[in-house]
Amino acid sequence: MRAAVLHGTAGSLLLTGLVAAPAGGAQAWPDPVGSAETRGTAVAAGRAAAAGIRFGRCPKVEHLPASLQCGTVSVPLDYALPDGKRIRLTVSRVKATGKDPHNARHKVPRQGSLVYNPGGPGASGMYFPLIGLMPEWKRIGAAYDLVGYAPRGVGRSAPLSCRDPRHPRKPLLQAPAVPSESFKKARIAEAKAYARGCARRSGAALRHYTSLANARDLDVLRAALGERKLTFMGASYGTYYGALYATLFPSHVRRMVFDSAVNPDPEKVWYGNNLDQSAAFEIRWADFRAWIARHDKVYGLGRTAEEVRRSYEKARARLAASPAGGKVGPAQLQGTFLQAGYFDDYWPQRALALSAYLKGDPKPLIQLAGPHPEAAAEQENGSAVYTAVECNDAPWPTDWRTWDRDNTRLARVAPFETWDNVWMNLPCAYWSAPRQKPLDVRTLPGELPPTLILAAERDAATPYEGAKELQRRLWGSVLVTEHGAGTHGIGGGPNSCVNAHLDAYLLEGRLPGRDAGCAPHREPVARAR
Repeated sequence: MRAAVLHGTAGSLLLTGLVAAPAGGAQAWPDPVGSAETRGTAVAAGRAAAAGIRFGRCPKVEHLPASLQCGTVSVPLDYALPDGKRIRLTVSRVKATGKDPHNARHKVPRQGSLVYNPGGPGASGMYFPLIGLMPEWKRIGAAYDLVGYAPRGVGRSAPLSCRDPRHPRKPLLQAPAVPSESFKKARIAEAKAYARGCARRSGAALRHYTSLANARDLDVLRAALGERKLTFMGASYGTYYGALYATLFPSHVRRMVFDSAVNPDPEKVWYGNNLDQSAAFEIRWADFRAWIARHDKVYGLGRTAEEVRRSYEKARARLAASPAGGKVGPAQLQGTFLQAGYFDDYWPQRALALSAYLKGDPKPLIQLAGPHPEAAAEQENGSAVYTAVECNDAPWPTDWRTWDRDNTRLARVAPFETWDNVWMNLPCAYWSAPRQKPLDVRTLPGELPPTLILAAERDAATPYEGAKELQRRLWGSVLVTEHGAGTHGIGGGPNSCVNAHLDAYLLEGRLPGRDAGCAPHREPVARAR
């Protein structure tokens, strides 16, 4: 733990090392919001460097094991006013073990803190340090303190909500592939009400929940951890504000891993990215159906992808007429199968549940897709943060006719996810807080140390083109592709080739001389129970 106060010349030198760019470092790309936020970040980082983080036992409310330590870091709500209101972000840590998993006699030198964000917006990284228990992460956990945190708005970090979680709305059971005008009007009314709820419950503070604020928070966390330079790994949305950080603070970067990259093109953030995502999920849904068809002897859902689709539509129609257990309708079915578009290790369980339902046993499907009231508050918090960040970050169409035109056209060729994606993001059409202009993510030669981008070629949540676009914008970055695979988030997973590149970079700073490719990991094994 760092000392709470630093005194004298030595303390001043240490603070300078933690807050200022290292000697000879290039200046950061101009801050689009203005110098006030840049100065405010430096002030907040200086305070954090002096205070450090008092790590200790995690509060019971976090539901974390005793092996983790927890603390908090103070950040300005508004970086233009660093002496104004401050909020506290919760942080978790497991210290570097120093133990070589392959040689018990070898002491592994500590390399500092590895900070991780799992994505979202709205996801918490508080559980991340537990990943050091996994075999794929033991070498990294030996060299690094594994650090997770809850970004602003998430969990206990100045939490957001847009409706009272004690009174959740009645779940929507229907999810028509071709919504009627009356259905659309009902969803528009719901989106307007949700946007009003966000504004009412958070007031003027709502505008400060943005990706740029998350990037600045990351620099304050770096300083609080006592690190002159940041080692960071972000997955999914975490790659976006990691890229913002690399653009704003390139001289503060030690190593960065971007796993399953969001397309940072300002023209794509966020409306265009969601259209691309809906199109990509249609492809991944076809992959899943083809896998089920190859295992027709196990599931009996069809011998071709088209036959499997008809089985799925049969289940949708049946659930629309009579929701399973009175609580699982087409919307819950689609949501459950959407998760399989992210992770192929979900495929066997979902195929089995669909098969059982069509054979007359709804219990497996209800267990998978049914509501979980105990998670209502966490789900609402995640939804509120997601909505606030994406709506604040960029301009969105404010005319429903634009949304209707674009998505009606897209749904003709990609019906699986298109309309559900609309309903999730539609509050942004009626958002009252100011919208930002997205930062032009970009670094010049020599500004940023070499970084590593990981991507699966058939990833639906963050389509592969986003990884290539990020590489074009971050000078010196190297892209490692898992060909023929579509899992979202591939670092530290089942692909040993990908993991070898990840270990080489984080442990040795070594990248392949050119972009590299890995064969896909093994497909999941079909099982009858």
